[in-house]
Amino acid sequence: MTNMQIPMDKLREAFGTKLQENVSMANYTTARVGGRVPALVSIHTLDDLINAAQKLWNLSVPFRILGSGSNILVSDKGLDAVILHNRAHNLKIDTKSENPSIVAESGAILGTVARQSALRGLSGMEWAAPVPGTVGGAVYGNAGAHGSDIEQSLKVAKILHKKEGIQDWLIEKLAYQYRSSVLKREHLPVVILSAIFNVVKTSREEAWEKIQAFQSHRKETQPPGASMGSMFKNPTGDYAGRLIEAAGLKGRRIGRAMISPIHANFIINFEGASAQDIWKLMKIAQDAVKEKFGIILEAEIELVGKF
Repeated sequence: MTNMQIPMDKLREAFGTKLQENVSMANYTTARVGGRVPALVSIHTLDDLINAAQKLWNLSVPFRILGSGSNILVSDKGLDAVILHNRAHNLKIDTKSENPSIVAESGAILGTVARQSALRGLSGMEWAAPVPGTVGGAVYGNAGAHGSDIEQSLKVAKILHKKEGIQDWLIEKLAYQYRSSVLKREHLPVVILSAIFNVVKTSREEAWEKIQAFQSHRKETQPPGASMGSMFKNPTGDYAGRLIEAAGLKGRRIGRAMISPIHANFIINFEGASAQDIWKLMKIAQDAVKEKFGIILEAEIELVGKF
């Protein structure tokens, strides 16, 4: 990796002590892999996020927002970009109006939003309790589980656009598809600031019961350990995990990476795997499923950097 085009002097001047240099992405991703980036800036408030994005746009420096680091595979070669590590996580939960709602900043953990909602006797976000990742990542990728997803839960997303400033985007503008949005497909010059979710009043006990059921199901069916989450989107009418298992790949290893024997749509890092090991296993799974079933598995995770 070369970072010749990243003007470090200007970044030091712009961000001061908030700037970390030469950072390993393996420390910031749930798969515990990824090469180095020239710089990382920790974000704690929405004002931090807006100011950092505008500074980097003005400097013509490429950057990427990182939340919890799930659902991405960062190349061992790293990335020629600045990482904005988003931890702006405030929640405002309105239980009193006729149409209750939750306003969550984009660095908030989605599972926390679900649990805080349930504790206040609000229903509609229970499905999200076991989902790793932040609100920003979920809005970006249309995260989903247990028969629901962001498209069904979101009322409006607040977006900072490079040229058009801060805007409210309704569902229609986000153009959601299965595990995808226009933001993910077209890599628009925007930053997700916050989201408002629709919820309805219920009893705290009923909402919490649903959450416990979803979390128990996740523990029973999904493997522990460092992973990116689900690797592939489920093809229409089938499951990626079933297809990979039927192709005989459960437990297949390359280096310190393994297709999970518990759920074949997960690749586990046994401390020391490389991103390349994981990527090779993904290719093996895609090739085997295509050869055996004629089905092309589409990645649900996002590949970041060069492979």
